[in-house]
Amino acid sequence: MRIIRSNRHKYCADGSFMKEFVLDSEVTPEFLDFLKYFGTLEMLPGLGEGFYKFEKKDCFSIKGFVNESGFEVRFKKEVMDFTSDFLYSLLYYYQNGKPDYKTLSRREEALMERVKTRLYGNSS
Repeated sequence: MRIIRSNRHKYCADGSFMKEFVLDSEVTPEFLDFLKYFGTLEMLPGLGEGFYKFEKKDCFSIKGFVNESGFEVRFKKEVMDFTSDFLYSLLYYYQNGKPDYKTLSRREEALMERVKTRLYGNSS
């Protein structure tokens, strides 16, 4: 799964930075099952058939619709410089429905150490 382009970029009232991405393939239920390994996933049918929200705590959230090739990502601006790299890794290492969990788990561990240090300092 690859990002073809990013459409809009804006700062939101809550301080986050929003980007809309267009992918080279549709978001499938299998891809959402994969994402659950790295954060929390909610299906929100009250907002539309197939609407989902994925959250990687302290990093970013993704909102979109199943079977569409785009989604909106809101990054926590203080850590966006390296959490965006992790988002790209999630897409890259989900190759043809065969994710590389080993590589992603290592990257996630390193990411969360950096996030914790940036957001909470070394004492947390």
